[in-house]
Amino acid sequence: PVPQPPTITLQSPKDYIFDPRENIVIHCEAKGKPTPSFSWTRNGTHFDVEKDSNVLTKPGSGTLVIDISGEKAEAYEGTYQCTAHNEHGTAVSNNIVIRQSRSPLWSKERNEAITVQMGVSLVLQCRPPAGLPPPVIFWMDNSESFRLPLDKRVSQALNGDLYFSNVLPEDTRSDYICYARFPHTQTIQQKQPISVIVLNNSPEGERPPGFMMPLGPASAKMVLRGETLELECIAEGLPTPDISWQKDGGELPSSRMSFHNFKKTLMISDVNEADAGDYRCSATNNLGNAHHMIKVTVKAAPFWVSAPRNLILAPNETGILTCRVNGEPKPKITWFVNGIRLENAPEDHSRKVEDDTVILSNVQTGSSAVYQCNASNEFGYLMANAFVSVLAEAPRVLTPPNQVYQVIANHPALLHCASFGSPIPTITWFKDSQTSIRNGDPYVIHENGTLEIHVAQPLNSGKYTCIATNNLGIRENHVFLEVKEPTRILKQPEYKVVQRGMSAMFECKVKHDPSLIPTMTWLKDSGELPDDERFVVDTDSLTIKDVTDEDEGTYTCIMNTTLDRDSASAMLTVWLGGPEMPSVLAEKPDPPTDLELTDQTERSVQLTWIPGDDHNSPTERFLIQYEDLLHQPGVWVNLSEVAGTSTTARLSLSPYIYYSFRVLALNRVGYSRPSQPSRQYRTNPAGSEHADIFKKIMYNCPLTGFKSNGPGLEYKVLWRQKDTDGEWSSRSVANVSQCVVSGTPTFQPYEIKVQAFNDYGSGPEPEVMIGYSGEDLPLSAPESLQVMVHNSTLAEVHWEPVSIPSVRGKLQGYKVYYRRERGLHATEEETDQEEQVLTFSGNRSEGRLPGLQPYSLYNLFIRVVNSKGEGPQSSSKTFETPEGVPGPPSFLNVTTSSLDSLTLQWGPPMNNNGRLAGYTLKYQPGTPVNNTNELGPVKVMMFLANETTTTLGNLNSSMLYKFYLSAKTIKGSGPIVTEEAFTVIDTGGSRVHILTVKAFNLTRAYPCSPPIFLPPAPISVCPAVPSRQVDIATQGWFIGLMCAIALLILVLLIVCFIKRNKGGKYPGNKEDAHQDPEIQPMKEDDGTFGEYSDTEDHKPLKGSRTPSNGTVRRDESDDSLVDYGEGGDGQFNEDGSFIGQYSGKKEKDTHEGNESSEAPSPVNAMNSFV
Repeated sequence: PVPQPPTITLQSPKDYIFDPRENIVIHCEAKGKPTPSFSWTRNGTHFDVEKDSNVLTKPGSGTLVIDISGEKAEAYEGTYQCTAHNEHGTAVSNNIVIRQSRSPLWSKERNEAITVQMGVSLVLQCRPPAGLPPPVIFWMDNSESFRLPLDKRVSQALNGDLYFSNVLPEDTRSDYICYARFPHTQTIQQKQPISVIVLNNSPEGERPPGFMMPLGPASAKMVLRGETLELECIAEGLPTPDISWQKDGGELPSSRMSFHNFKKTLMISDVNEADAGDYRCSATNNLGNAHHMIKVTVKAAPFWVSAPRNLILAPNETGILTCRVNGEPKPKITWFVNGIRLENAPEDHSRKVEDDTVILSNVQTGSSAVYQCNASNEFGYLMANAFVSVLAEAPRVLTPPNQVYQVIANHPALLHCASFGSPIPTITWFKDSQTSIRNGDPYVIHENGTLEIHVAQPLNSGKYTCIATNNLGIRENHVFLEVKEPTRILKQPEYKVVQRGMSAMFECKVKHDPSLIPTMTWLKDSGELPDDERFVVDTDSLTIKDVTDEDEGTYTCIMNTTLDRDSASAMLTVWLGGPEMPSVLAEKPDPPTDLELTDQTERSVQLTWIPGDDHNSPTERFLIQYEDLLHQPGVWVNLSEVAGTSTTARLSLSPYIYYSFRVLALNRVGYSRPSQPSRQYRTNPAGSEHADIFKKIMYNCPLTGFKSNGPGLEYKVLWRQKDTDGEWSSRSVANVSQCVVSGTPTFQPYEIKVQAFNDYGSGPEPEVMIGYSGEDLPLSAPESLQVMVHNSTLAEVHWEPVSIPSVRGKLQGYKVYYRRERGLHATEEETDQEEQVLTFSGNRSEGRLPGLQPYSLYNLFIRVVNSKGEGPQSSSKTFETPEGVPGPPSFLNVTTSSLDSLTLQWGPPMNNNGRLAGYTLKYQPGTPVNNTNELGPVKVMMFLANETTTTLGNLNSSMLYKFYLSAKTIKGSGPIVTEEAFTVIDTGGSRVHILTVKAFNLTRAYPCSPPIFLPPAPISVCPAVPSRQVDIATQGWFIGLMCAIALLILVLLIVCFIKRNKGGKYPGNKEDAHQDPEIQPMKEDDGTFGEYSDTEDHKPLKGSRTPSNGTVRRDESDDSLVDYGEGGDGQFNEDGSFIGQYSGKKEKDTHEGNESSEAPSPVNAMNSFV
């Protein structure tokens, strides 16, 4: 097996309070090769476990089980530390402080009765005994056996005392009892009862507020970063004061803030540095107010920026351990090796310590060790183990041989080649054992050896071979790729409106790869179908028989295969069979198509057509129109109507007309668009068909010249009011198209006849038509306005329709006028915004208002509309829209940059759409100036609403960073704004100026959206955009370098010329070609030594096409040999040799010795690692 230094995998928390009724269990587990041995110290000295009969060690670990049933538990209190050791190093645990939980009794005391006048303030002190951990305090009345009712007048402080802002007669009790509940032992202790007598013979009068706690005008509070800040103000006064809070010069963090104890306590969770400042609590009643200022300072126990990580190095390589922490005050960093301070450890010339960094140069076999980093300040400490293992191992491929990868076409394909070796093997790929695969479209070979095909196609199927090589050997492995056709729903289920008692059928026809077995599932409203035999599922359909009201909802068909899925949904609306079908989902029908003329005669023709989609409202009838291309081109005249179930009509025609026909479909929503016109059909002129012609007078007034059939054409117009037996009034008019009759009442129905006559006589008796007299403006306004707000942008308004007689005309509909008055932000002023109008046709009583602005106050009113105009305005109605997601920040700029930091500044959104909760900043390293087009992992930072600038430190120099910023409210984050910037290019020291190589006049393909990767999905392809470019010709260092090179070349030419003229030879030194093996090159991109750096800031950038599952990332030297020695699938072969996974795997146990230890309590600060 491969040797491995110890790694702590599990340890007890730093502060361990035990119950004396139970055994003490102190965890310490570790792994390594050989298996580590364990030892313990207590209070800094060796703890001989074997000599104590009450202490047992769990087999295979260092965990201690201490039996305290027959001993005094206090004897085992103290500070414990575990050590795990094998021949390759020593790992140590945190200092674990063991303390016994305590629930002491109250000291004996005699409480005198308290006598007070009504209206004065009063404090009943609890003063519980100091337990471990502290007890939970509550007050009870012994006579009633339940907790005292608390309100804004009577409240319990954080320290347990009971405060009365003013006492009342009902506060008289003989047994106010304070109880302390100790959580570990689950015991409850009580204080001696306190008697309170409230007198009413000289009551206290009304008075302005004053503070009972804290006292004075100001106080101070210190809180640690990450903890919960608790601020408390309790005031007295009569009437009882109200408490309010504010922060001077800033806003309270609404997302982390809460009020308790009737607003007397302000709590802010997860405190950060921005929470420091002055907090003002105010007490107010009708006689005045009082203020108290609390100055809050935020300190911080040490917290990790980057913990040291395990290193695996080959002989003669160089590695770096980095221990980056922060805190307030700044933590002190101390390094240990195998549990011994570096100052006291044997001298090692290959090791160099620079504050938070240990540089190991030219390591040799046998120099494996475990390093410890301890960072401490007065508030706590952090300690992490990181081993350095020096190995020389030939390559091994860990991916199982002949593995078959299946992927859906147009999705990424990942072919793995996990390997182990030291030095780290180089991976090369071949397709079908012949074609060498190189980085570049369509392939990417990742650092951990995984081959990625961006968009897999069927032609990519085949056999792939990966070869792992280092200077100690070579290994190969074969895998196979199968690219499958995607699963697609060809015919989706359609929306249905079905009458109750009828059947509904949803179709769902699917296409899939023949080699994949599909499974179809139907859901109703995202849940399983009801267990009802009325629901019949076939291969490609769902039928619901005898539909009931409960069947209404959304039905989804889901087609799953082992590789992908597709789904489609449709809604079922159940119609109860009333006079009108519901408006849900109904639309105007599509126009008929394919008009055809058949059975043509002199005066008739057969017209047929194909109906369009009725859009969930059955077609009621078809309207047939014609155009006379000879006499009135462009004018369409109604000719005939047929039932909605017909698709043909026999049309009677008039002579001497050039006909073109079109058809419109009508459902309850309205008419469709007209169909395309039919071909032209001409009728011949008539000999003597006066009856037919005059019959048209009623419909085609005035008659065209070809229909008058004689001179002197006039019209006789007759009318009388409908439903009366009065005489017909009449008037004769010339050949015009209208006749105006005055003096009629408003909008009354009339019977009207129009008869044509000429010099040869009158036409046939005309039919009676119904018409209406003129309209006037409506008299009434809609009433009973109600507004239902559905979400932040949609509201529904309801009203009571006006009476039909008050319309005084043909009802056109209702107009809703609405205007945004202002936003709901306290600081936002009223704005003069344009009034918006929505018209709802017909006799409606409700309508929806879309496109509203979130978190706003709106005002609306309604008018009824007829053909004459609008009626009076209804009463106004105001309503508020709830919060929504904010708009994008108004700008995002990078204001300053340096070698390792960038300062960002941004502006608040133009539209907050609610109370701004803060900002989310995501950023990732992009392309270093000398690297390929790749993007690194995304880091996320949260900011308060009042923060508009930040400085990002610990960045890599000469690096492009991409930033994505969004604002957020309680409803979520809004759209992002993006920015990108380079850190300053480093030209000093031993770093090569990277602007001298490639990276110019290239194009970089940027992702369509921030690369926060999801499970494999189709890749979006975006056009390449020009890379940011730097004009190196204007750089001072470049000009100087070029001058120096030119001068050097000139000197060499002169020397060569002189030597040649003298007959000498230009000497060469073969040794120049060999580099001193003691000298290790520095990387161009990060300045680290050698190849196996493991600091957080020096990891290589990851590609922008890195797949979402994160499996293709190699974390360089953070590979833990722990992963190769135990657990996992197939980690040992038959002879026990090591084949554990090498690449990309991280420690999974959160208690790993090299993981971060969380910020400790002050107890831990006193027991900082030694």
